[in-house]
Amino acid sequence: MLVQLNRQSGHRDFSATATDLPINPASLPATRGPLPVVAVFGPAGRVAGLAEHLPAGWSTRRPADIDDLGPDELVLFAAATVREVAVARRVLPSRTTIVALVDEEAPAELVAAVLTAGADACVRGGQPAILASHLVACRRRQMADRWTRLNMQERH
Repeated sequence: MLVQLNRQSGHRDFSATATDLPINPASLPATRGPLPVVAVFGPAGRVAGLAEHLPAGWSTRRPADIDDLGPDELVLFAAATVREVAVARRVLPSRTTIVALVDEEAPAELVAAVLTAGADACVRGGQPAILASHLVACRRRQMADRWTRLNMQERH
């Protein structure tokens, strides 16, 4: 009901709150090309069970180093440090999404530091379902940002 009340018929950019954005992956038509990949750095035990909670078609992999990352992969640092995130943000393209996983009891200062260093999201704890939800949300934001940039390019 709220969607109908807030719907506008005029032209507008796609935005995070736009009612015409295809947010639910189940409602999207089948797409061609590669499906999302989560590149995981850090202890494997910290992300055990993550793959089972990701949407169908998603995969995880363990790259050898930061130079082994493919375009558009979601980068996950398990047991993230500020230095790792800062180096990754400096080296990787700005469109690369970086997610930092920190301990459940991590101090607020560490959370703020990894975000300031360039992480797009910071997740406390490591429950696979919650981590997977954050990764899906990051992917949605990543795609929404691309749609916004495409829409802006059409106007110029």
